[in-house]
Amino acid sequence: MLEVRNVVVRYGRITAVNGVSFTLNEGELLALIGANGAGKSSTLNAVMGLVKVAEGEILFEGKRITQMNSWERAKLGISMVPETARPFGDMTVMENLEIGGTLSDKITFKNKVKEVFEIFPRLAERRKQLAKTLSGGEKQMLAIARALVGPVKLLLLDEVSLGLMPLLVNEIFKVIDKLKERRLTILLSEQNTKKSLQVADRVCVMQNGVIVAEGSVEQLVNSEQLRKAYLGV
Repeated sequence: MLEVRNVVVRYGRITAVNGVSFTLNEGELLALIGANGAGKSSTLNAVMGLVKVAEGEILFEGKRITQMNSWERAKLGISMVPETARPFGDMTVMENLEIGGTLSDKITFKNKVKEVFEIFPRLAERRKQLAKTLSGGEKQMLAIARALVGPVKLLLLDEVSLGLMPLLVNEIFKVIDKLKERRLTILLSEQNTKKSLQVADRVCVMQNGVIVAEGSVEQLVNSEQLRKAYLGV
């Protein structure tokens, strides 16, 4: 579904992503893991079109999207929950979902809302509540739900557990596991290595803007060198 070929992202003279390549198959969850500043978020931003690709190309369902605007990619079915995503606080839960569903027709949106309320029953209970009154975990759930009510084929999740208490982190990753069970294609960027390994099908380890290791969870966990150097186990 997604092909990233030798992508380079620069901010001025700083190279944040340096020749990254990987593929993501339909229905698969690929996790990009690594320390802060490894280039994970910049990679996701490049896929979404939020930063310019200096070199390389990105293909989605066989179509070159490297030069497309982010809204054009959204229409194709790419949706992103950015790092520290925040809902519109003075709008209700339902109003936030309506904004996320602007690219869906009424019937599709209605069905999507039904689905996200099945995934997030707590949001269903709070559908008329202002987003700013939600807990931190509920706000993150709403940010994910808002991304799901559009015509999403590929979901980009960038550090969705950042800043949350351990109990809320567990809840968020349970949600990710539910999305995986529904065969949604997911590209996940995370510093939480342990949780990422629990949900991922494949993993790319990033360091200083490059992928230093790639493979299945089993392959990485069974590599003693990688376990000590990159996985912290």
